[in-house]
Amino acid sequence: MSYSSDKARRQLLDELGEAVDQLAVALASLGEAYEEVDESTGDSLEEDMFRPIRTAYGRARRTHSEFAARHGIPERSFGLGSSGVHSSDPRVYVQRAIDAAERADHVIGEMQDSMLPVEVGDQDLRAGLTETRALISAVPGRGRQLLRTLGR
Repeated sequence: MSYSSDKARRQLLDELGEAVDQLAVALASLGEAYEEVDESTGDSLEEDMFRPIRTAYGRARRTHSEFAARHGIPERSFGLGSSGVHSSDPRVYVQRAIDAAERADHVIGEMQDSMLPVEVGDQDLRAGLTETRALISAVPGRGRQLLRTLGR
């Protein structure tokens, strides 16, 4: 393993870790929003936002740990995300989740555009990035739809 390949792999892990952290923020924010809404809205929140983000979070973490293990790089531990300053308005939390999901998608998109996943020759990493983005791609739009109906 050359120095440049090792450096590229570590960079990819750092960037993927940043996306995982953003997904953790989205999860925490959605958990707080869920506590502030009625049962029907909570069901929509669960189906349209929480479930895809939770699945994407798990997929991104698995991609991160498997990539690190394949290349002998120590795994990173991930903490819980923060939902930010408390608000009794669920729209605040939904917006935070939308913003975090968009940031995660942006980070992963830039990773893919950089061609580093191709240069380090890791098909499983590329598949994990693609799957994670596919899982979160509709969440911001669904969140905006939910925002239009919250509080009415």
